[in-house]
Parts: sequence; structure tokens; C-alpha cells
Amino acid sequence: MTRTSRNSRPAGFTLIELMVALGIFLVTSAVAFSLLGMSQQRYQSESQVTNSFQDARLALDEIVRDVNGAGFPPPNQFSTLPDASLYASTPFAWSPGYPATPCQIGTAGGGTCTTATAGDSAPGDFDLMVETNINPQVANSPVQWIRYQLQGTTLYRGMVQKFAGDDPDADTSGPGVMVPYVQNVMNNASAGQITQFQAFYPGMFPGGAPVPIFSYLCDTATGPQPCPLAGGNNSPANIRDVAITLIVMAPSLDPQAGGRPVLVQLNGRARRINPNF
Repeated sequence: MTRTSRNSRPAGFTLIELMVALGIFLVTSAVAFSLLGMSQQRYQSESQVTNSFQDARLALDEIVRDVNGAGFPPPNQFSTLPDASLYASTPFAWSPGYPATPCQIGTAGGGTCTTATAGDSAPGDFDLMVETNINPQVANSPVQWIRYQLQGTTLYRGMVQKFAGDDPDADTSGPGVMVPYVQNVMNNASAGQITQFQAFYPGMFPGGAPVPIFSYLCDTATGPQPCPLAGGNNSPANIRDVAITLIVMAPSLDPQAGGRPVLVQLNGRARRINPNF
């Protein structure tokens, strides 16, 4: 007869087996957390790109609406001109000589249309001033000066009521008028930044030069032409179309693409619907 030993115990895990199992668990957990961290970084990066795109798209839409209504109401709408604050003297309110003496539109800081600020140039690649009535449904509502201006990498927007005899540049440059509108606008990036961007986006900055936010077409006898080439028609009163380009960079680099900058380029076109002045 076989007797079972009282000292026998159920089989268990050895210390080595426990250490192996713990090692496998730690490796698996590390891989899982690494994938989770990468997913969170990717989500954050994509969210920032989406937010940047949406902000730029909303800004682009508003610029188009403002330019479409530039020059409203025109002087020829009135049999007797009212106070100058109630009609648009010109579609685009650039100095010098506003509003009587038309200036010449240039590109890359050229032309004779300049604002009062030293070194500033408008109509310029990065500065737009629209004169229009944004509340035409309200009787005797005044005209506004609406300004978009790129300062560094921030596109600012400001709006003030037009007053007869005032200078639009001075009034829109007053304290608290211009407020941040779109952040991280890279149209006027430095030469070093453009070189960096072109390594990832070779077609975004043609010729390695800054990209104007605003470009203009003027009405001529033979149809719209780029305003600097429109000869005697090259003046703010004859601007018909405004091409708008916004290059916006996401706040953080793309961790999944070697830390490259993430840029979005949006293009739009606005057409002034009011008659020439």
C-alpha cells in the first residue's frame, strides 16, 4: 500500500519564472505606453493644424467679405453728397493724398502709396485698408475704415468709424484699434526661415521670396491687369480684384515627420462689386 507524503505541496512558480513574467509585462507595458504617447502627440499635432486651418479660413472669408463691399456706398449713389462720413470716398483708403490725390500701387514695398508710419508701405503686400459701410441696412449709418496689417508673424485687424477730414492711417493706428487676428502667419518670413520651409515645402515660397498676403488687379480699358502694370489706371480707385494668400504655421513641429514645421497655405480672391471712383 502506497502512502501519500504529508509534505507534498501543489506545484508553484519559481523565482526565475516570476522574473521572466515580470520582464515580459514591463516590456509590453513600455511598448503600449510608447504607442499611447505617440498617438497623443499625433492627435495634438493634428488638432493644432486643424485649429490653425480653421482660424486662417475664417480670416480669409472675412477679408473677402470686406473687400467685396469696398467703396460702399459710392458718391454717385447720392444726388447731393451728405457728410463725408456717410459715403466712401475711395474703396481703399491709402495715404498719401487721401482721398483726392491717387497714389501708385507697387509690389514688394514699391509704389508711392505709403502710410504715415516710417518704413511702412501700402497698398502693400501685407497692409490693406478698406473703406465701406458694414451696416447698410441701418439708415444714416457711418462708413468704417477696416485695416488688415501683418506685424511680425501676427495678422492684425482693426476697424474705426470714418470721420471727415481724418487720416485713415492715423485713426486705424490709434491705441487699441488693431487687435491680433491670426497668429503664426509666415508670409513675410526671413530668408533663413524660407530656406528651412522650402526643404519641406519646395513650392510654397517661389523664388525664395516672401509671399504677399494681398495682390491687386486694376480695371483698364482692356480688362483687369496687375495694378503695377496698369499704367494710368494703377490707383486704389481702380482696384477690382484682390488675391489673398495666407501661409499659417502650426504652433508645434510634427513629431511624426522628423520634427518638421507644419504649414498650411490658403488662397482666396475677392472682387469689389461697387463701381470705380
